[in-house]
Order: sequence, then C-alpha cells, then structure tokens
Amino acid sequence: MINPDILDYIEKQSGSDKEICDILSKIIDAELNDAENKIWHSHPVWFLEENPIVGFSRQKKGIRLMFWSGKSFQEEKLNVEGDKFQDASIFFNDKTEINEVDLKRWLKKSVEIQWDYKNLVKRKGELIKLKG
Repeated sequence: MINPDILDYIEKQSGSDKEICDILSKIIDAELNDAENKIWHSHPVWFLEENPIVGFSRQKKGIRLMFWSGKSFQEEKLNVEGDKFQDASIFFNDKTEINEVDLKRWLKKSVEIQWDYKNLVKRKGELIKLKG
C-alpha cells in the first residue's frame, strides 16, 4: 500500500510529472509489495529491511527514477550514474517514455542486487554489497 505522504507528493506535481509519478508509484508498489515506502529526504522511496531500494524525485531534467544499487544492474538505460556510490538513474519527461517491462526487470534486480546503504554511516562511508 502506498504511503499517504507519497500520494500527497504525487498530487502536488503538475501535468506530465504527476502522470509519471503516478505510474511509477503504482508499478513500484505492485512489484515491491513487501517494501516499506515513505517520503525520505523530501521524495518517495521504497525500502527493503530498512535499506533504500528505489525512489523518484522532480529535478530540472525531469522525473528522476533512481535505484540505489543500479550501477550493479548493468542496464544501458540506467545511464545516469552516481560518482560516489552505486546508484544509477533514468529521467522521464512524459509517461510514454516509461517502459513497464524494463521497469519491472529493474525492480526485480533491485531485490536481487543490493548494496548496504542502511549501515553506511555506521561503517563510516564504506559501502558493502549485500546481495548479487
């Protein structure tokens, strides 16, 4: 079930951004039905065992869909990679750009391949691989 705070976040978006966020949230929530979801650092994020897995946010370039362990997915379309960690993203500017087959595959990988962000502070910035 999608957290009411996430639904509020989506409702505050306008036009195509709102459509994109709505589609993403429904697919993510259906595929990660055991995941906790909430607003974290001002945007919607889904967690497995308190580890951030996927989230989206409004940025200048569009709606950014980010997978915390996405670099390890080796997916060509997740081509906006973080410099410091294992994240990878894709930007959407229209709902027609969302490929549901790709998204579901990435979500499956997000469960199978995980880096331990939950304990990043405890490990003083050292990121270790949990799965995959």
